[in-house]
Amino acid sequence: MKDVLSRIGIGSARVDTVLPSQTVRAGDTVDAEVHVEGGSTEQDIDAIYFALETEYRTEDGYRDAVVDKWQLTDPFTIGTEEDRRFETTVDIPRHTPVTVGSVSVEIETGLDISMAVDPEDEDRLEVRPTARLQAVFDALEALDFTLHSASCEATPGGLLATSARFVQEFEFRPTGGEFAGQVDEVEVVPVYDDDSLTVHLEVDRRGGLLSEAMDTDERHTSFTVATADPASIKSSLSDAIRQLS
Repeated sequence: MKDVLSRIGIGSARVDTVLPSQTVRAGDTVDAEVHVEGGSTEQDIDAIYFALETEYRTEDGYRDAVVDKWQLTDPFTIGTEEDRRFETTVDIPRHTPVTVGSVSVEIETGLDISMAVDPEDEDRLEVRPTARLQAVFDALEALDFTLHSASCEATPGGLLATSARFVQEFEFRPTGGEFAGQVDEVEVVPVYDDDSLTVHLEVDRRGGLLSEAMDTDERHTSFTVATADPASIKSSLSDAIRQLS
Protein backbone atom coordinates (compact mmCIF):
# COMPACT_ATOMS: atom_id res chain seq x y z
CA MET A 1 0.00 0.00 0.00
CA LYS A 2 2.83 2.45 0.79
CA ASP A 3 4.27 1.86 -2.70
CA VAL A 4 0.91 2.66 -4.27
CA LEU A 5 0.46 5.82 -2.19
CA SER A 6 3.98 7.06 -2.96
CA ARG A 7 3.23 6.77 -6.68
CA ILE A 8 0.43 9.31 -6.32
CA GLY A 9 2.52 11.59 -4.15
CA ILE A 10 1.44 10.48 -0.67
CA GLY A 11 4.45 9.61 1.48
CA SER A 12 6.76 10.15 -1.48
CA ALA A 13 10.30 11.50 -1.31
CA ARG A 14 10.72 15.27 -0.97
CA VAL A 15 13.24 17.63 -2.56
CA ASP A 16 14.47 21.08 -1.58
CA THR A 17 17.11 23.31 -3.19
CA VAL A 18 19.03 25.58 -0.85
CA LEU A 19 20.86 28.62 -2.26
CA PRO A 20 23.25 30.88 -0.33
CA SER A 21 20.90 33.75 -1.16
CA GLN A 22 17.62 34.21 -3.00
CA THR A 23 19.22 37.22 -4.72
CA VAL A 24 21.25 36.38 -7.82
CA ARG A 25 22.73 38.31 -10.73
CA ALA A 26 21.99 37.36 -14.33
CA GLY A 27 25.09 35.83 -15.89
CA ASP A 28 26.50 34.55 -12.60
CA THR A 29 27.03 30.99 -11.35
CA VAL A 30 25.95 30.23 -7.80
CA ASP A 31 26.52 27.23 -5.54
CA ALA A 32 23.51 25.23 -4.43
CA GLU A 33 22.75 22.22 -2.25
CA VAL A 34 19.89 19.86 -3.05
CA HIS A 35 18.28 17.98 -0.16
CA VAL A 36 16.41 14.79 -0.96
CA GLU A 37 14.47 13.24 1.91
CA GLY A 38 13.10 9.73 1.58
CA GLY A 39 9.43 9.05 2.17
CA SER A 40 7.57 6.13 3.64
CA THR A 41 9.01 3.67 1.14
CA GLU A 42 12.18 3.16 -0.89
CA GLN A 43 12.06 4.87 -4.31
CA ASP A 44 14.21 4.85 -7.44
CA ILE A 45 15.05 8.36 -8.65
CA ASP A 46 15.93 8.62 -12.35
CA ALA A 47 17.28 12.18 -12.07
CA ILE A 48 17.05 15.51 -10.28
CA TYR A 49 15.99 18.21 -12.70
CA PHE A 50 15.87 21.99 -12.56
CA ALA A 51 13.99 24.63 -14.51
CA LEU A 52 14.34 28.40 -14.36
CA GLU A 53 10.88 29.78 -15.10
CA THR A 54 9.06 33.05 -15.70
CA GLU A 55 6.02 34.23 -17.63
CA TYR A 56 5.44 36.66 -20.47
CA ARG A 57 2.50 38.53 -21.93
CA THR A 58 0.90 37.83 -25.29
CA GLU A 59 -2.17 39.20 -27.02
CA ASP A 60 -4.12 36.28 -25.54
CA GLY A 61 -2.87 36.61 -21.96
CA TYR A 62 0.12 35.27 -20.07
CA ARG A 63 2.19 32.20 -20.90
CA ASP A 64 4.75 30.31 -18.84
CA ALA A 65 8.29 30.19 -20.15
CA VAL A 66 11.36 28.14 -19.30
CA VAL A 67 14.45 30.34 -19.34
CA ASP A 68 16.78 27.35 -18.91
CA LYS A 69 16.65 23.74 -17.75
CA TRP A 70 19.17 21.07 -16.79
CA GLN A 71 19.48 17.94 -14.66
CA LEU A 72 21.73 16.54 -11.97
CA THR A 73 22.91 13.03 -11.02
CA ASP A 74 22.68 9.58 -12.44
CA PRO A 75 19.82 7.38 -11.22
CA PHE A 76 19.91 6.57 -7.51
CA THR A 77 17.74 5.00 -4.84
CA ILE A 78 16.51 6.93 -1.82
CA GLY A 79 15.73 4.76 1.19
CA THR A 80 12.85 5.15 3.64
CA GLU A 81 13.32 8.46 5.50
CA GLU A 82 16.91 8.61 4.20
CA ASP A 83 18.45 12.09 3.87
CA ARG A 84 20.79 12.70 0.93
CA ARG A 85 22.46 15.92 -0.15
CA PHE A 86 23.94 16.88 -3.50
CA GLU A 87 26.18 19.86 -4.17
CA THR A 88 25.85 21.56 -7.54
CA THR A 89 26.16 24.91 -9.28
CA VAL A 90 23.34 26.87 -10.86
CA ASP A 91 24.01 28.98 -13.94
CA ILE A 92 21.79 32.06 -14.17
CA PRO A 93 21.73 32.91 -17.92
CA ARG A 94 22.43 36.51 -18.89
CA HIS A 95 19.02 36.75 -20.56
CA THR A 96 17.18 35.84 -17.35
CA PRO A 97 14.54 38.54 -16.74
CA VAL A 98 15.28 41.12 -14.07
CA THR A 99 12.72 40.85 -11.27
CA VAL A 100 11.34 44.37 -11.14
CA GLY A 101 7.72 45.45 -11.33
CA SER A 102 5.46 42.45 -11.86
CA VAL A 103 8.21 40.24 -13.32
CA SER A 104 8.96 37.10 -11.31
CA VAL A 105 11.44 34.26 -11.74
CA GLU A 106 11.37 30.89 -9.97
CA ILE A 107 13.70 27.92 -9.88
CA GLU A 108 11.84 24.62 -9.85
CA THR A 109 13.52 21.44 -8.63
CA GLY A 110 11.96 18.07 -9.28
CA LEU A 111 12.62 14.37 -8.81
CA ASP A 112 12.08 12.27 -11.92
CA ILE A 113 10.39 9.08 -10.67
CA SER A 114 9.07 6.61 -13.22
CA MET A 115 5.37 5.78 -13.03
CA ALA A 116 4.81 8.26 -10.19
CA VAL A 117 3.97 11.87 -9.49
CA ASP A 118 7.24 13.84 -9.50
CA PRO A 119 7.90 15.64 -6.19
CA GLU A 120 8.74 19.31 -6.80
CA ASP A 121 10.10 22.33 -4.97
CA GLU A 122 9.80 25.93 -6.17
CA ASP A 123 11.77 28.93 -4.93
CA ARG A 124 11.32 32.51 -6.06
CA LEU A 125 14.50 34.38 -7.01
CA GLU A 126 15.36 38.04 -7.00
CA VAL A 127 17.32 38.56 -10.21
CA ARG A 128 19.52 41.60 -10.65
CA PRO A 129 20.72 42.82 -14.07
CA THR A 130 24.08 42.01 -15.63
CA ALA A 131 26.83 44.57 -15.07
CA ARG A 132 26.39 46.02 -18.57
CA LEU A 133 22.63 46.31 -18.30
CA GLN A 134 22.97 47.89 -14.86
CA ALA A 135 25.33 50.42 -16.45
CA VAL A 136 22.60 51.26 -18.99
CA PHE A 137 20.16 51.83 -16.14
CA ASP A 138 22.71 54.00 -14.30
CA ALA A 139 23.33 56.04 -17.45
CA LEU A 140 19.59 56.66 -17.87
CA GLU A 141 19.37 57.72 -14.23
CA ALA A 142 22.22 60.16 -14.84
CA LEU A 143 20.11 61.61 -17.69
CA ASP A 144 17.24 62.13 -15.21
CA PHE A 145 15.14 59.16 -16.31
CA THR A 146 13.45 56.89 -13.77
CA LEU A 147 12.13 53.38 -14.27
CA HIS A 148 8.36 53.44 -14.67
CA SER A 149 7.54 49.80 -15.48
CA ALA A 150 9.00 46.51 -16.66
CA SER A 151 7.38 43.50 -18.28
CA CYS A 152 8.15 40.41 -20.33
CA GLU A 153 6.47 40.52 -23.74
CA ALA A 154 6.15 38.12 -26.65
CA THR A 155 8.85 38.89 -29.21
CA PRO A 156 7.49 41.09 -31.99
CA GLY A 157 7.81 39.17 -35.24
CA GLY A 158 10.86 40.21 -37.24
CA LEU A 159 11.51 43.35 -35.20
CA LEU A 160 14.37 42.05 -33.06
CA ALA A 161 17.28 39.81 -34.05
CA THR A 162 16.52 37.08 -31.54
CA SER A 163 14.97 33.61 -31.63
CA ALA A 164 13.66 33.95 -28.06
CA ARG A 165 9.91 33.73 -27.57
CA PHE A 166 9.89 36.79 -25.36
CA VAL A 167 11.95 39.82 -24.38
CA GLN A 168 11.92 42.08 -21.35
CA GLU A 169 10.91 45.69 -21.84
CA PHE A 170 11.80 48.53 -19.46
CA GLU A 171 9.99 51.87 -19.64
CA PHE A 172 11.75 54.97 -18.38
CA ARG A 173 10.27 58.45 -18.05
CA PRO A 174 12.13 61.76 -17.73
CA THR A 175 11.79 63.59 -14.43
CA GLY A 176 13.97 66.56 -15.35
CA GLY A 177 17.01 67.48 -17.38
CA GLU A 178 17.34 67.97 -21.12
CA PHE A 179 14.59 65.59 -22.19
CA ALA A 180 11.82 66.67 -19.82
CA GLY A 181 9.04 68.12 -21.95
CA GLN A 182 10.56 66.64 -25.09
CA VAL A 183 10.09 62.91 -24.53
CA ASP A 184 7.18 60.99 -23.02
CA GLU A 185 9.16 57.84 -22.35
CA VAL A 186 12.08 55.71 -23.47
CA GLU A 187 11.62 51.96 -23.84
CA VAL A 188 14.68 49.74 -23.48
CA VAL A 189 14.81 46.11 -24.69
CA PRO A 190 18.10 44.23 -24.04
CA VAL A 191 18.97 41.34 -26.34
CA TYR A 192 21.93 39.05 -25.58
CA ASP A 193 23.84 37.18 -28.26
CA ASP A 194 26.95 35.17 -27.32
CA ASP A 195 29.10 37.72 -25.46
CA SER A 196 27.38 40.86 -26.73
CA LEU A 197 24.53 42.98 -25.44
CA THR A 198 22.40 44.93 -27.91
CA VAL A 199 20.05 47.55 -26.53
CA HIS A 200 16.99 48.34 -28.63
CA LEU A 201 15.70 51.80 -27.88
CA GLU A 202 12.31 53.27 -28.63
CA VAL A 203 11.67 56.95 -27.97
CA ASP A 204 8.10 58.13 -27.55
CA ARG A 205 8.19 61.83 -28.39
CA ARG A 206 5.90 64.51 -27.10
CA GLY A 207 3.99 65.24 -30.28
CA GLY A 208 0.65 66.75 -31.03
CA LEU A 209 -2.61 64.86 -31.06
CA LEU A 210 -2.33 64.20 -34.81
CA SER A 211 1.13 62.63 -34.60
CA GLU A 212 0.08 60.39 -31.70
CA ALA A 213 -3.08 59.28 -33.51
CA MET A 214 -1.00 58.33 -36.56
CA ASP A 215 1.62 56.56 -34.41
CA THR A 216 4.33 58.81 -35.84
CA ASP A 217 5.63 59.86 -32.44
CA GLU A 218 7.69 56.69 -31.86
CA ARG A 219 11.16 56.08 -33.26
CA HIS A 220 13.56 53.18 -32.91
CA THR A 221 17.29 52.56 -32.85
CA SER A 222 19.74 50.08 -31.34
CA PHE A 223 23.35 50.01 -30.22
CA THR A 224 25.83 47.53 -28.77
CA VAL A 225 26.91 47.91 -25.15
CA ALA A 226 30.60 47.03 -24.95
CA THR A 227 31.35 48.36 -21.48
CA ALA A 228 30.01 48.45 -17.95
CA ASP A 229 30.98 52.10 -17.59
CA PRO A 230 27.83 54.26 -17.20
CA ALA A 231 29.69 57.43 -18.25
CA SER A 232 30.56 55.95 -21.65
CA ILE A 233 27.04 54.63 -22.18
CA LYS A 234 25.50 57.95 -21.13
CA SER A 235 27.01 59.67 -24.14
CA SER A 236 25.68 57.06 -26.58
CA LEU A 237 22.26 57.13 -24.96
CA SER A 238 21.93 60.90 -24.93
CA ASP A 239 22.97 61.09 -28.60
CA ALA A 240 20.46 58.41 -29.58
CA ILE A 241 17.58 59.95 -27.62
CA ARG A 242 18.44 63.41 -28.97
CA GLN A 243 18.38 62.17 -32.56
CA LEU A 244 15.04 60.42 -32.08
CA SER A 245 13.28 63.11 -30.07
